[in-house]
Amino acid sequence: MNPRLRPMIVTAAAAVLSVGLLLAAARWGWLGPDVGRGSGFCEQARDSWIRQPANTWSNVGFVAAGLAIAWAARRPEGRLTTYGWLTTVYAVVVVLLGPASMAMHATQSSLGGRLDMLSMYLVAGFAFSYAVLRLVRGGIATFAGVYAAAIVGCEVVENLGLRVPMVHTGGNLAFALLLVGAVAIEVVLMQRRESVRDNRWGYAAIGFLLLAFVIWNLAQEGTAFCLPTSLLQGHAAWHALDAVAAWCLHRYWLSERPLTQPLPAP
Repeated sequence: MNPRLRPMIVTAAAAVLSVGLLLAAARWGWLGPDVGRGSGFCEQARDSWIRQPANTWSNVGFVAAGLAIAWAARRPEGRLTTYGWLTTVYAVVVVLLGPASMAMHATQSSLGGRLDMLSMYLVAGFAFSYAVLRLVRGGIATFAGVYAAAIVGCEVVENLGLRVPMVHTGGNLAFALLLVGAVAIEVVLMQRRESVRDNRWGYAAIGFLLLAFVIWNLAQEGTAFCLPTSLLQGHAAWHALDAVAAWCLHRYWLSERPLTQPLPAP
């Protein structure tokens, strides 16, 4: 296998397998009965094996973003690519956001909802762990340890059953805190001036995430923007904007270089 094509091949295989399994699980009810999980995000459930079509199919954006990240990895550049398989791991994690979120919106099952939350922890945990790795000047072992602790911590908080203003659940709060922690560490790394990076990609990622969060809050039951029978769903826009943010974050990481190595021309 050509090493430069390995990220694309691995990510494409993960995309085909995970999406295929999700569609089969939704079609034949492998994830369990509809318990209304995710029904608060406005879209009315259809009498079909895809319960929320707009909120389900909008997750294809994550699969596309993950494949784009893997395709960009064929050119080994930037600090991220010096850590072996991390680029491939991130590409696969972004791809898995798609079918995992589909699992909840397509089936409204309890297990589907758990898969959706787990995929959120995986991507936020990656961002936080990669920031910590560079902060402490660690290696892959540091990343793996922090990553595992972040995922376990999120699962523990989710199972506490907390009700939290604005974000609703303890799981959502844990996800948000990981992202805020990652951003805070990235700011510290910028102040160190040990490397150069194209900060515009970082600002773009934050901007898309903030816009997505605003729409996430507006696109819920009981709001003026909730149109249950429409295929134009705000929560679907949340998925699309988050996929763009994941791509921008990768571009930001990919642009990081030692001070002696200039940024490439745009």
